[in-house]
Amino acid sequence: MTAPLVECVPNFSEGRDPATIDALRAAITAVPGAQLLDVQSDTAHNRSVFTFVAPPAAAVAAAFAAMRVAQQRIDLTKHAGEHPRMGATDVVPFVPVAGVTMEECVQLARQLGERVAKELQIPVFLYAKAASRVERERLPDIRKGEFEGLRGRTLEPDFGPPRVHPTAGATAIGARPFLVAFNVYLDTQEIAVAKEIAKQIRTSSGGLPGVQASGFIVDGLAQVSMNLLDIDITSPAVVFNAIKARAEKQGVGVQYSEIVGLIPERALVGAAESLLRLSNAGDHILETKIRAVLPAAIPSAVGAGPSLDGWIEELAGGAPTPGGGSAAALAGTLAAALVAMVARLTVGKKAYAAVDAQARAILAEAEQLRGELRRLVDEDAAAYEGVSRAYKIPKDDAGRAQAIDEALLAAARPPADVVKRGRRLLALAQTIEQIGNKNAVSDARVAGMLARTAIDGATENVNANLAAASDQARAKESGVG
Repeated sequence: MTAPLVECVPNFSEGRDPATIDALRAAITAVPGAQLLDVQSDTAHNRSVFTFVAPPAAAVAAAFAAMRVAQQRIDLTKHAGEHPRMGATDVVPFVPVAGVTMEECVQLARQLGERVAKELQIPVFLYAKAASRVERERLPDIRKGEFEGLRGRTLEPDFGPPRVHPTAGATAIGARPFLVAFNVYLDTQEIAVAKEIAKQIRTSSGGLPGVQASGFIVDGLAQVSMNLLDIDITSPAVVFNAIKARAEKQGVGVQYSEIVGLIPERALVGAAESLLRLSNAGDHILETKIRAVLPAAIPSAVGAGPSLDGWIEELAGGAPTPGGGSAAALAGTLAAALVAMVARLTVGKKAYAAVDAQARAILAEAEQLRGELRRLVDEDAAAYEGVSRAYKIPKDDAGRAQAIDEALLAAARPPADVVKRGRRLLALAQTIEQIGNKNAVSDARVAGMLARTAIDGATENVNANLAAASDQARAKESGVG
């Protein structure tokens, strides 16, 4: 069984004072089990991004220790920099790495938020997967107005006082998948060019899915600064090429790109350094950093898992995970891939010009579902490992029954998500079968069959987990599925 491991990426509003950056570093590394992988400071943005991994409890402890240092040493009334910010500790995301579900990371975010509010008197907003409200899922929406704009307002944080801390501001704490911070530098000093390109490519303006983007001037060059929220949907290579094409239309070239923080290996698969013009890829591979300090923690690539043959061997093995829920999610992933294939065989073809726009929309949605279902393959296995851990709690432990119920309900959520996505995929498969390339009708039909298998298999897993829970727990979680 894989030992639980969480990535935490706190962003601090200090990129110029070495003493403060060293103090933050010391606070994290002093916590047993916390392994600091990377520190990246930017003087223009006046911001430092720390990346560390740890078991869940240690991740919360290390994040809090660093936040206490930030509250003591960083004064936002004296802070200036290019990057938007609202807090001395601006944002703290938890990311599942191994043996941990997204739901467990949400709970870590809540634990840290409660402690920060109580002990540091800093208002905390939950964001991304931990958000308590839809309008707080996006960090830019929470941070709007920044520290200066929030100072005179009465706030409604998830935890803590209704006003910003006088020097440390407010903090966003959340849970999310792997995010890649990616910057592209243009061969111009005109910030308007960067801002216009950022507007064209970001999701909120109708651009690429899963992209947040802004334009800045950094080191005398226009910079398109981005967060790629889902690299399985929109990779750095896709974004780079989109920026390059738009820059060339304005008579501007691209000088180079860079990664901020760490990046999963799969984000660079198929995108050679010469294509992206990366100046620093080798020093920023997440898995390489983890293996350097915890060689046994992750035997294969984070998020990529073993090869297909290796995964099938695991499925056929004697361990309870991966099991039927993961197999159902994989069936959905394959269905999405086939829908995308048929859509690609349709778009751009003269014979199907009348349905080109519809086929492109199907392609975009199928690719999004493919990435989400692929993650659910792993999340289902990780969730059931939580059930196994709960059953190992001594029977005389008063909290055992509740722990088992909570683990079973958590294990029901990934297959419930598979059911929802499978139903949508089935509709897409049926549509592309009717309008798509006639030479690929059989592929669309197979996609539909696989989508039905994903729905049926995942439903079986939801029911099995709920059946094992207590009546009280089932009633509480009646919305699952």
